[in-house]
Amino acid sequence: MTQVDPVTIWTIIVGLAIGSYALRFTFIGLVGDRSMPPWLLRHLRYTAVAIIPALIAPAVAWPTATDGQPDAARMTAAAVTLTVGLYTKNVISAMFTGAATLYGLLYLLG
Repeated sequence: MTQVDPVTIWTIIVGLAIGSYALRFTFIGLVGDRSMPPWLLRHLRYTAVAIIPALIAPAVAWPTATDGQPDAARMTAAAVTLTVGLYTKNVISAMFTGAATLYGLLYLLG
């Protein structure tokens, strides 16, 4: 493994910290005391709904446990989670049902 120059690492860390602060300051400091237009509020409402699938989809499609190969247990658990979520409109029950399906199938399929 090659050694990375400490100046390079600290430059990256400081740059990311400044960028993160600037991004948050834009919404909290500059726009925080103003009312936002209805079209923007409507789009921001879907942000949380979009983040969860974006975090989960790579773990389902290319799981590191199988060296990036999709497997039946994870695909089935994702389908069960989606079905339960759409049917019951309850996020918690969908997550627990999907987790139970995943662990049950991993146990049964080995």
